[in-house]
Amino acid sequence: MVIKTDLCNYTEYRIYPGHGQKFVAKDGKVHFFITAKADSLFHQRIKPVKLRWTQAWRRMNKKGKVEEGAKKRTRKVAKFQKAIVGMTLDDIKKKKAQKPELRQAAKEAAAKEAKARAAQKPKAAAKASTKAAAKPKSQAKVPKGAAAGGGGAKKDFKGKK
Repeated sequence: MVIKTDLCNYTEYRIYPGHGQKFVAKDGKVHFFITAKADSLFHQRIKPVKLRWTQAWRRMNKKGKVEEGAKKRTRKVAKFQKAIVGMTLDDIKKKKAQKPELRQAAKEAAAKEAKARAAQKPKAAAKASTKAAAKPKSQAKVPKGAAAGGGGAKKDFKGKK
């Protein structure tokens, strides 16, 4: 014969027929407590996790149910490679397959090219500055406050000089 048992909402112990107390809240939720002690603690809003004799505390502190064979196994993370901006996955694989000497030579060639480009930029900037110096400027830039006779001093947030 099967006996219908309920679980206590507070202690999570089994409640057999003829035992326990039901409490129906204003919202219609039904709570079933094994003893008046559990009922009282529930209404005092004392968390069952903080009481050592409740199942909630035992669960939180990993007491009982010793299952050593069912421990979690950590999975090894599989290495995954994806394309980056400017290179497809095939290009990356080809570069990895190259011999280190070839890769080093290509790196040095790219560095030389970048240095040559950087050396050309100052020359172009120098030519532009000589042309600009040849043209006379009609008026020098003057800060707004200095033109009006205000002294041109910067003000901080509070308006003090």
